[in-house]
Amino acid sequence: MAISPRSVPRDLSSLPHVVIIGGGFAGVAAAKVLADQDVRVTIIDQHNFHTFQPLLYQVATAGLEPADVAFPIRTIFGHAANVRFRHAYVRSVDAPRNLVILRDGSEVDYDHLVIATGAKAAFFGVQGASQFALPLYTLADARRLRNRLLSVLEEAEVRSEHERAAIDLTFVVVGGGPTGVETSGALTELVKIAIRRDGLRLDPARIRVVLVDVAPRLLTAFVKSASTYAKRRLESTGVEVQLGRSVVAIDEHSIRFDDGEQIECAAVIWAAGVSAGDALPEDVSSTRGPGGRVRVTPDLRLLDSANVWAVGDAAAVPLRGEAFCPQLAPVAIQSGRHCAHQILHVINAEPTTAFAYHDKGIMATIGRNAAVAELPHGVVVKGRVGWLAWLGLHLWYLVGFRNRLRVFINWTWRYFDWPSGPRLIVADAETVE
Repeated sequence: MAISPRSVPRDLSSLPHVVIIGGGFAGVAAAKVLADQDVRVTIIDQHNFHTFQPLLYQVATAGLEPADVAFPIRTIFGHAANVRFRHAYVRSVDAPRNLVILRDGSEVDYDHLVIATGAKAAFFGVQGASQFALPLYTLADARRLRNRLLSVLEEAEVRSEHERAAIDLTFVVVGGGPTGVETSGALTELVKIAIRRDGLRLDPARIRVVLVDVAPRLLTAFVKSASTYAKRRLESTGVEVQLGRSVVAIDEHSIRFDDGEQIECAAVIWAAGVSAGDALPEDVSSTRGPGGRVRVTPDLRLLDSANVWAVGDAAAVPLRGEAFCPQLAPVAIQSGRHCAHQILHVINAEPTTAFAYHDKGIMATIGRNAAVAELPHGVVVKGRVGWLAWLGLHLWYLVGFRNRLRVFINWTWRYFDWPSGPRLIVADAETVE
């Protein structure tokens, strides 16, 4: 929801300038704290919208429209006179001169810089993964994946019975974390929906959804009982769960494992992890932590800087001892808010404080009426209760009242009118012949 205005000086040019690179959870959270304060704020992002990433899998599997999980950044801060947005791609940071260098060569000066660039899919050196696998980290990824899934079903439907039998309708999801579990569960529902509701002449028994992971169990961040429940529930919907399997190569129509087995497939969906390194601008910092994340001090400043900060997925945020906070939306939101408060402390010549992550639990939905939620102090909620808790939490964190209302209506309608949904193949203009 847009921020209400407060008293802001007419002339903002003399105020300290805070530049935030990234309009994700962390960047938006930081800007909300700084809105209508005695600072100038510029948010720079290559996209003009904020994406609610936890629901991208529902866009990819035709449960929600792209507009349901995206909200214009300008609209979020439309009534905050001291917050501006710049639609641009950041090429590098010139820290000695306090400048952000954009791709078009223009420069943006700053007094404080917040790196909130998030992360990108990590392919861990698997041969062909970056070329042929379909990641699920951006809105463009979700649209591309939805087009691919629906196109495969449409192409198979128009073949003759003999040709149809020769087509491999196997979909492989790589990664047993929340994204992989949620995507594979939703994909099985999409297949059943498309066949029954759209009248596709396909045999459901010939369509396989395979979830693979190198770990010995699903949802390794959860307690073991939650992992066991998730595996059992997925298998009951028809998902083939294969654990302890390491992927070594992917090409256009197959995936190969370290034991030599090769599975012919129509698509490989990549949900195996992310890396901050490729998402960071050039020359940000040479001190990196796990996954290419920038190492920061307890108050979230870069180790070698007094006025450059890093938050969210881009930062190796200290947790305790030698550990770092997980790359989760709650961490991004909390670190973004904390960083903004520390910037105000510095500007006002006040001491800063160390960031302390408040763990509110983790959740993963497994399908219709099924989810697992691990709450603080080890409390685990499963099944329909967990699913309702998952729905409530995601609705609460959606940016903008209109988005919350629209998603709530869509979810309610599709619950009672299952299996309705936007099963649309919308190709980008450049892909249309």
